Order: sequence, then structure tokens, then C-alpha cells
Amino acid sequence: MKPDAVIEQAINIAIEAGVAIRKIYEQGDFEREIKSDNTPVTSADIAAHEIICAKLAKLTPDIPILSEEDADIPLSVRETWSTYWLVDPLDGTGEFIAGSGDFSVIIALVQHNRPIMGIVYAPMSEVCYYAIAGSGAYKRDGIQETRITSTQLAESEQSHLRIAVSRRQDPQKVLNLFTDSKDCELVILGGAALKSCLVAEGQADCYVRLGPTGEWDTGAAQIIVEEAGGALIDIDLHPLTYNERDTLENPNFIVVGTENLPWNVLLGK
Repeated sequence: MKPDAVIEQAINIAIEAGVAIRKIYEQGDFEREIKSDNTPVTSADIAAHEIICAKLAKLTPDIPILSEEDADIPLSVRETWSTYWLVDPLDGTGEFIAGSGDFSVIIALVQHNRPIMGIVYAPMSEVCYYAIAGSGAYKRDGIQETRITSTQLAESEQSHLRIAVSRRQDPQKVLNLFTDSKDCELVILGGAALKSCLVAEGQADCYVRLGPTGEWDTGAAQIIVEEAGGALIDIDLHPLTYNERDTLENPNFIVVGTENLPWNVLLGK
């Protein structure tokens, strides 16, 4: 299956899930609980999960779906999948609960352990980022659509990095990773995928994530960033892998707007 044959339908599915999330968010009446991995889940997560899985199953009946809310699938089963959907129905559940509005719907298509299509939809701003491998990355805001590219820093500007970080992360821990952080500028935003998209559209030079995330948090963002000209790599500067381990938890990672900078030097590797 070619991604361009289903991209518009997949975007519409993400939007439909986003509409359901926004309705629950604005009503302010939602259920919440803590999952076994000590992360929160709400009735909005579940509603979006059910919409996305039902619609994707109808769109592509032969392609399996791996969603954060139904991820208890052993590697012995997953490793037989050459192509599958990778979904985070609500990325930024903590931000949803806190009322910041910084959350998104994530849908990726993974083939041979690499994301080949990705969609990140922000329900509150109604902005959609998407990419297909080899076709560029795009931002759709209402009826306006633009191709996005990540920032290319000049060598003289290497010391002034705009670093996207989470509201829920100690910024000093992030700054401590850099050999010279005195001129670094912090860009604060919630939601892992939205921060990656900031890098993809050149609003930040990098995004560092320390702490647990799942493969569903990065699949769509990775292809969007790559098609914009950047990369999503672990802290040791190796590409992330998908569906190749028993665990679905990512290592710490960094999203960079360009690979032309000496990140090994900037990070003291």
C-alpha cells in the first residue's frame, strides 16, 4: 500500500479523534486513572483510541494497529508485521489534565521498522503536520498549507540554540547535557510530538526528551522531522528503532533541525 493513497483519509481520522478530544476537554468532565506504568489515562484517550482504531481498521483491514491504549502485544506477534499503524490517540495527557491545551493526536504508518508516513494533529489550534517519506513535510492550518523546513544554523550561531523543553521537565537537566549552555534559549511547550514539530518548522533548533516515552510518541514526529530536513536520534546520536525489541519504550532522545552541526561536540560526546 502506498501512503499517498490513504494520507487524506488518515488525516480526517486524526481530526475526527481530535474533535472528540476537544469536546471532552471543553466540557471539563472526564474520567481519569493511573495505568500500570504509572502514566495517566483519561476518557478522552479512550474515546480517541476507539475512533482511530475503528476507522483505520475499516480503511485498511489487513494492516494491524499498535496503539498506546492497546499495546500489550508480544514481540513474537509484532515482529511478523511488515507494515502497521502506530498510534498515540492523545499525546500529552498530562497537559490535557492540566488544561494547557498542548496535546495532539498522532498517527504513523511504519514499514520495515521505519515510519514512512506521519500525522500530528493539534485539536485546540486545529493545526495538522504531516509527511510522507520522500515527499516533504507540511503544515496545514485551516485552508492554508505550507511545506515546512527545519532551521539551518550558521556555524557562528552554534552557541545560541533554541531548545524546546517540556513544562514538566527540569530545564537544568536538559541544559546540563550541553557543553556550553550559557547562550541557549529555552522554548517551553507541552506534548512530545508538538515540540518535535516546532523543530520541523524551524521554531526551535532542537528538542531534548529525558524520561520515558513510547514508540507511538515518536513515529509520526520522526518522519515529519526527517522530511523537513532534521533528524530524531537518541542521546548517543543513533537513529531510533521501531518494533525490534520486547519493550516499546524509547531511550532518551534529541530532535535536531539539521545534522550539519557537530552535535557530538555540542553534547560532549
